[in-house]
Amino acid sequence: MAGRQAPPRPSPGGRLRVYGRRRTGRPTRLTAVGTGVAAVLATLGVAAVDRLLFDDLGWLFGLGYLVVCFQLAVRVRYADLLAAPISGPIAFAAALLALAPVGSPGATAQVVGLATGLALRAGWLFTGTGLAALIVLARFVAQRRIHRSR
Repeated sequence: MAGRQAPPRPSPGGRLRVYGRRRTGRPTRLTAVGTGVAAVLATLGVAAVDRLLFDDLGWLFGLGYLVVCFQLAVRVRYADLLAAPISGPIAFAAALLALAPVGSPGATAQVVGLATGLALRAGWLFTGTGLAALIVLARFVAQRRIHRSR
């Protein structure tokens, strides 16, 4: 019998168990640290693709940032809801620092480049942050109502 695996057995709910775990369909929830890491990595990835394709950070970076903010706000744990609207702008600034073109070398040029990038892309920044804040607020209110009804 060595080397043979038993076929998957139905669980009491009628679902098949695969590798001892039952699939529930709930999305994976992110912690506050996981939200920050995911925000930075995803935003840097989108910025790198935009920089590679169009040689600047433009509309692809902005749309990618909106998608990242939406996903963060939807996937963060209830206990860490405030991390979603906070980590998005930090990731946005990190992507600008890392990938926005700067005219001359030096720390002053980096600061001026960051300030210029934030000013020129303020619409994307405020839209993404506002979207995340609205989703987090809606989740908070819904969870409070569910908790009160019990």
